[in-house]
Amino acid sequence: MSVSTSVIADLCIYLLTWNVGTHSPKDLSLTSMLELNGTTNCPQNKIPDIYVIGMQEVSTKQVLNIFQDDPWVLKLAAALSRHEYVKVESKQLQGILITMFAQPKHIPHMKDIETDETRTGWGGVWGNKGAVSIRLSLYGTGAVFVCSHLAAHDAKLKERIEDYHQIVDNHKYHVKGYPRIFDHDFVFWFGDLNFRLSGDMSAWDVRNAVENGRYDELLKLDQLSLLRESGNAFSLLQEELPTFAPTFKFIEGSNEYDLKRRPAWCDRILHRVQANSYPSITLSAEQLSYQSKMDYTLSDHKPVAATFSYKIESHNLSYTDEELHEMTHGVGTTMSNVSVFGLILVIVVHSVLQF
Repeated sequence: MSVSTSVIADLCIYLLTWNVGTHSPKDLSLTSMLELNGTTNCPQNKIPDIYVIGMQEVSTKQVLNIFQDDPWVLKLAAALSRHEYVKVESKQLQGILITMFAQPKHIPHMKDIETDETRTGWGGVWGNKGAVSIRLSLYGTGAVFVCSHLAAHDAKLKERIEDYHQIVDNHKYHVKGYPRIFDHDFVFWFGDLNFRLSGDMSAWDVRNAVENGRYDELLKLDQLSLLRESGNAFSLLQEELPTFAPTFKFIEGSNEYDLKRRPAWCDRILHRVQANSYPSITLSAEQLSYQSKMDYTLSDHKPVAATFSYKIESHNLSYTDEELHEMTHGVGTTMSNVSVFGLILVIVVHSVLQF
């Protein structure tokens, strides 16, 4: 018996994380960083359907101004609105920021949008470390995007592990079927996770290994990889190992390492898919790219980006994403006014383009 397959959604999602070291965007061009220069890692070289951008150490000078987005969000919106992207949502906790943009055609397929935050700095009192997240029903499936900034410094591995578990335990949502991060069908977790290299290699030895392309040797010492293997943290997520140089710590304005710290892959993007949770439905998130943006020298970190193919397929049965939403979120789930909100945003974006 032949199996007929129909595609409910086939999206290209672009994720980016960058610790901007309290710098403002000023006159910085984001064209290359957002792959808006004519070359992308999406199929057929198309521009992404959705952008989700996480930042750390954003300047908190404007946090108290609740009526205006952070300058980084405004800068991102200015770059993306030229391609008619709409801001879906953003969330900021002191210096930790996450924001989502989408092509307008996807807005009616985004529902039940929620954000949350967890403070882990100073034992959960201060928000200089922690996480912010955006969750939503995306074409009927539950998706969550988590941006975190974990405890810094080589010796703080235990604190990073505690931060992770505190975020997992404390992040909660009000949507039926998806109260916690790992209840979601798709989980994307990224940020300045601050994991360093185990062992006692000197900063000079690490730099020498990097300059000679000995990434495999260094990745065997990578704390995040070792933790995932041991099951102590991030073990529910998977990561395509970096094939780029460690993204921390650079002398600002250059591509030279500042050897006051050992170079490390602090900036990471991980994901998880519950592929076969529903009858006759297959979910997949194929990672199409994972790279650092070396031409950005604003801070002591490099931006890191990943592209994913987010696909929902049904087998022998034909579903609309509304029907899939009822299956995944439960019949009678309260729908948000996202479609109306999205249309308002489209109008706002076009008005922004006028000045």
